[in-house]
Amino acid sequence: MDFPTHLFFTEDHEWMSALSGTVKVGISAYAIEQLGDIVHIDLPEIGKTFETKDPFGTVESTKTVSDLYMPGKGKIVEVNADLLNSPERLQEDPYNKGWLVKIKLDSEVKDLMSAKQYESYIQESA
Repeated sequence: MDFPTHLFFTEDHEWMSALSGTVKVGISAYAIEQLGDIVHIDLPEIGKTFETKDPFGTVESTKTVSDLYMPGKGKIVEVNADLLNSPERLQEDPYNKGWLVKIKLDSEVKDLMSAKQYESYIQESA
């Protein structure tokens, strides 16, 4: 399983492209594998603000519906509309074309895991 080294991960399996500025947020390939076939994605409106760990949307699969949690405090500046129309694209490329939202962070994010730490976290949790 692939965990790009330039990304940062949460214990809830979201990823973030950087720790400050305007960043992309998505969910990991591991989470997608656990979900199975994705059939629907619900994402927030542009301009909405979130605190760290606030739920900001859902991913629905043939198995379950899972909440998405914001990895940092900030404001939604873009939503990946392609995924809303074709949620299966998330499974095809979760780290590039499969980003969910872009947020402008209010402050630098701390307490996220590197790709190596995240991989260890998954192995320990299994």
